[in-house]
Amino acid sequence: MSELALDIVVAQVLARNPSLAEMTAAWEAAQARYPQVTSLDEPMFGAMIAPASIGSSNVDFGYRLEVSQKLPWPGKRETRGRSALALASAAGNDVDDMRLQLVESAMIAFHDYYLADRAINVNRENLKLLKELREQAKTRYERKLVPQQDMLQADVEVGRQQEHELTLERMKNVAVARLNTLMHLPPDNVLPPPPERLALGPPLPGASQLRELALSQRPDLQALSNRLAADQAALRLACQERRPDLEVMAAYDTIMGNGPMRDLAPQVGVRLNLPVREARREGAIAEAQSQLAKRRAELEARIDQVNLEVQEAYEQVTESEQIVRLYEKTILPAARDNIDAARSAYEKGLIPFVSLIEAQRNQVMLLERSYEANADYGRRRATLERVVGGPSLLLSATQEK
Repeated sequence: MSELALDIVVAQVLARNPSLAEMTAAWEAAQARYPQVTSLDEPMFGAMIAPASIGSSNVDFGYRLEVSQKLPWPGKRETRGRSALALASAAGNDVDDMRLQLVESAMIAFHDYYLADRAINVNRENLKLLKELREQAKTRYERKLVPQQDMLQADVEVGRQQEHELTLERMKNVAVARLNTLMHLPPDNVLPPPPERLALGPPLPGASQLRELALSQRPDLQALSNRLAADQAALRLACQERRPDLEVMAAYDTIMGNGPMRDLAPQVGVRLNLPVREARREGAIAEAQSQLAKRRAELEARIDQVNLEVQEAYEQVTESEQIVRLYEKTILPAARDNIDAARSAYEKGLIPFVSLIEAQRNQVMLLERSYEANADYGRRRATLERVVGGPSLLLSATQEK
């Protein structure tokens, strides 16, 4: 079975995850608001008859037909349209933000899967070595070279590692379930194994450059800016409500009378509302102003939070990269040398068996920690990519450095 590739996982999540489809539908619904708020109201048609004129021999049949159209004050429809477009853009930004969150979740789950799988392999290799050490201790015990406690100590350590394997299997199954759920698959769907080794990403640009990228590209900041524009349009519209709306009409009225009065049957006219309720208008303006102030404060707070998120993620990735290199260059080679020295010393009878077991346990712990450091690097890099605004931005910033 081929290895599970991270880019394939991300592509499947973006293609299949229902959360993204939900946000996309909300964006499409928001886009559909624009023609609704910018179009004129439906024209109105009215008809009236004079009941007493029906069948009368004294007067002609009397009726009135009327058509009217409401016309908002110039500029109101355009303001409503700007508000709808801004909210639609914000909904589109929400889709982009959800996409970033899904990519981050997929990358984190992928690295959880990688860590559990690698730890299981390390644990199995350790069990194999412990069983070999147990046989070695048994042979030396039968030769009266070591006490029976050496064998018992090996049995205890084997049991501990078997218990640890159960925990690791549970972690692996949960990671698989999380990946499958993100890809909209059954939780127990069988996945290919993860790669045996993960490479570090390209070097990072400076934190200040990453903060600038985040402030200019983060979808959630753009969404807040668009909602701020919608609130500004709402305030403008509240002020425009002080202007009356017009209603033009045309009618044909035969009820007015017979004879020469028939010439007055065609009629045209206009109606308009009288915005004299100042308390209502002032209240709407005050509400819009408060909402606008709230949104501005929210945007400023989000900018501060973004700067903190980028700085924190940058420091974490930098730390993880240094830890990974430390394990590769210093800690793991020293641990291998230590176990080789301990094995040789035990065979010569220079150290007790418990010291050999401790050296073996220490090597396994450090090897697992090295895989955890690699997984931490991948997870933290995923978070950094999200808080900056996407991996393409991070890569372009790296190339420009």
